[in-house]
Amino acid sequence: MRYAAMLRGIMPTNAQMPALRAAFEAAGFGEVKTVLGSGNVVFTAPRATEASLERKAEAAMTRELGRSFFTIVRPIDALRELLASDPFAGFDVALEAKRVVTFLRDAPSARVALPVELEGATIHAVVGREVFTSYVRGPTTPVFMTLIERTFGKDVTTRTWETVAKIVR
Repeated sequence: MRYAAMLRGIMPTNAQMPALRAAFEAAGFGEVKTVLGSGNVVFTAPRATEASLERKAEAAMTRELGRSFFTIVRPIDALRELLASDPFAGFDVALEAKRVVTFLRDAPSARVALPVELEGATIHAVVGREVFTSYVRGPTTPVFMTLIERTFGKDVTTRTWETVAKIVR
């Protein structure tokens, strides 16, 4: 089965993509490929729970890289379905706005009264473990991360809609 791991806080300055790929290979994952330089890893593995794959990836990063990055795993097929559903279609999102998906490990424990807005950033919807936000770039960007972290905490990872599309290719 094909999966995507999305890591929080990773960039080329704190982890090299070839080393990250090697860590996932050392964990026993197959057909490992990094996507962009921002902590997206696509791989194959026998069918397993997302939580077990997350723990396995984080342990391998600790062993191989000397540090770990918070990891959220989703099946590639689930990401394809997410893109096809176009959850932004029902909202008035400005043409110049960035569309963002925030991935949560668990569904929120409390219901969030939507929309939630802060300085040009809007949380439009929460569907299961995904949060759909748009924001218009401004001088205080990335204000949308402040909004997301205030609402859902820091154990999340966020990708633009375009990055999610690149991950599933």
